[in-house]
Amino acid sequence: CLAQRGVRERQQSRGFDSPAAAPSCSIRGRAVMAAGRPESRDHPPENGFNPLEQTTPRLLQHIDSSVLPSLGGFGKHQKKLVVLTWIPALFIGFSQFSDYFLLAQPNGTCVQPLANGSNWTVASPPVTITAGTPALRSKGNSTQQGHGDGGSSGGLLCACKEWRLELQTGLSQNVVTKWNLVCDSAWKVHIAKFSLLVGSIFGYLVMGVMADWFGRHPVLIISVLFMLVFGLSVAFSVNITMFSTLRFFEGFCLAGLALSLYVLRIELCLPGWRFSMTMVASFLMVGGQLLMPGVAALCRNWPDRDDWQVLQIVIISPFILMLPYVWIFPESLRWLLATQHHRRSKTMMLHIARKNQVDMTTEPIGVLTELEQELHKKPQRTCIVKMMSTRNLWKNIVVLCVNSLTGYGIHHCFARSMMDPEAQPTTLCHTDYYTMAGIAVATCLALCPAVGLMGRRGGLLTFMIITALASLLQLGLLNLIGKYSLLLRDTLNRKFSVAFSIIGMFSSHAVSILSIFFCAEITPTVIRGGGLGLVLASAGFGMLTAPIMELHNQKGYFLHHVIFACCTLLCIICLLLLPEPRGQPLPESLADGETFTRQTLLHPGEQHLLLAKSDRDYSRVHDTPLHLTTTGGATVAAATALAAVPASYALATGGEVIGNRAIANGV
Repeated sequence: CLAQRGVRERQQSRGFDSPAAAPSCSIRGRAVMAAGRPESRDHPPENGFNPLEQTTPRLLQHIDSSVLPSLGGFGKHQKKLVVLTWIPALFIGFSQFSDYFLLAQPNGTCVQPLANGSNWTVASPPVTITAGTPALRSKGNSTQQGHGDGGSSGGLLCACKEWRLELQTGLSQNVVTKWNLVCDSAWKVHIAKFSLLVGSIFGYLVMGVMADWFGRHPVLIISVLFMLVFGLSVAFSVNITMFSTLRFFEGFCLAGLALSLYVLRIELCLPGWRFSMTMVASFLMVGGQLLMPGVAALCRNWPDRDDWQVLQIVIISPFILMLPYVWIFPESLRWLLATQHHRRSKTMMLHIARKNQVDMTTEPIGVLTELEQELHKKPQRTCIVKMMSTRNLWKNIVVLCVNSLTGYGIHHCFARSMMDPEAQPTTLCHTDYYTMAGIAVATCLALCPAVGLMGRRGGLLTFMIITALASLLQLGLLNLIGKYSLLLRDTLNRKFSVAFSIIGMFSSHAVSILSIFFCAEITPTVIRGGGLGLVLASAGFGMLTAPIMELHNQKGYFLHHVIFACCTLLCIICLLLLPEPRGQPLPESLADGETFTRQTLLHPGEQHLLLAKSDRDYSRVHDTPLHLTTTGGATVAAATALAAVPASYALATGGEVIGNRAIANGV
């Protein structure tokens, strides 16, 4: 065919025409081209990647554009269910910030020193030390020899037989004062703080996979039941070991509860309502943080029980209100359709249509008709492990995991820099707590217009840039001021540090919220629980850095801040690879999630112009010997080069495919 086409072109250039050969060549070319198309042949995996199966577009796969609009859209029934997901957010806020009161460090007064102490006698007057004194936290640093008096004084202050401990956080007694967890036992307080966070990390990972395999509703109900069991059991702990163990399981169930509610809320909403409904839940969680000091004050000086036990019972008991969710809260329709539970889907669709007062008998789209044809199919579940078989989806989730880890990790660095070491313990506790809560409220208020104007990716990139600038300026500018100007070091250093810390806490909190929401939007429904669990577990690792630094008495704090500052720069680069999900329907299958990629910088029309073929006319060039020699060499070279070009590129640029070889301009 190539030979006949070359002969015909040369004859036409000399003035002759042989149309007889054209039809046969054209017919054979089309037949060979059809046989060589990638769609009609099975090719081996490219670079070890197994392409996902592409199914024929159906109505049931377009839930946001076909199924939900036929059921009334975001109607009254969906709005009532979203309100039911808001109510527990307040109680979750109580539980997440309970450590600030249950495990707060007290002020200590040595009532009865040890008789064999070098500078202590039984008749010595009581000595009071504050909560910020390292002696109350740990005696592990008192082994320093010779330099400074911090280590020796810490050892002497811990040489006490009986302590009188006083709290400044609203309670008169908590876990630390109950079991005298000071000095040599101070490390047990940090283990108790670890237990809730580590339990949450495992809960996000395990419950996320279970939500994809068994459904959102079973995970929600199981989490509520065991949350009540373990949460109330914490209040009756007899020692710190039992307290820490039960707090681990409380954190595990709290993670499953928060994750299932988050996923259900996202899957109930249409694209235009997702972000606003999620931000309302965030406001309620911050409201729980703001109300927690008042709740602790109401539990003070309880007659029959210790204050901390009453507080624990008060913050867990409201979850009893979620027990009716077993009957009033349904399974996610989106998950049922994505996993092919078609019989349950049909029953639920009819229920939703009846609640929204929609007549499905006159439904013109044909969703129920198509659903009837799919009833014979068996359910298909997907595990988060299958994410590794994708090319783009797993990269997006890893980027968001790193963003979430960096946001929560560097948030503690800014919070530590904001604290005033010279303030009184009472002022320090209340001021810092309410400052962090106020920053959280300001972050939620700023996120709404910022995401509305810049989108998810633009807002996340902007807040990450602000976080990186605040971190780098705090690390570099303040050291520069102290190096070249001793006079300004004392006056401006503290002010700049507080200012950069507030800005950094504001932006890092926004990064954390947006990373979690971003993951919920770009992860397919079949693995949304597992993907969201990975990002939330990464956030838990970031929050875990706070008790780790406290356990080491803030040693290595500067290096800790430097590492997270470098991570912010890495995140800025990686964020450019993410897609923009604003206004887009949620992906349902792995194939949908794989096609949810970043838009190209050039418009498709501009790319087509760049790849267009040349329109130059070479018909007047005669077949001279030199021309024939050059043409033959060029033809061989071009054929060799085009042999390495994929067939898909040849088709995209207007060429043909013959025997899996690209043909462009007759070569």
